[in-house]
Amino acid sequence: MKVFVPTPLRSYTKNRPEVSAAGRTMGELLLDLDRQFPGMRFRMIDEQDGIRQHIRFFVNGEAALDLNVELEPQDEVQIICAISGGGK
Repeated sequence: MKVFVPTPLRSYTKNRPEVSAAGRTMGELLLDLDRQFPGMRFRMIDEQDGIRQHIRFFVNGEAALDLNVELEPQDEVQIICAISGGGK
């Protein structure tokens, strides 16, 4: 399936904004991404297998709130990194 990679994570994908990965769930998809692009999963998932606070996943435009979300091969997954800072 198509995975859209945000700019802060593109150093793992050799600056490619879109990559292909496979998995029956979001968790499996992230494991496949990490197999292809070592270290990428740790930037999104913490030591307790939780989604890091600054990361959001969307499947076909719908928020995926946990790693058990089921996926289909034709799905499109967007990874979004929140931006913070700049306050007074």
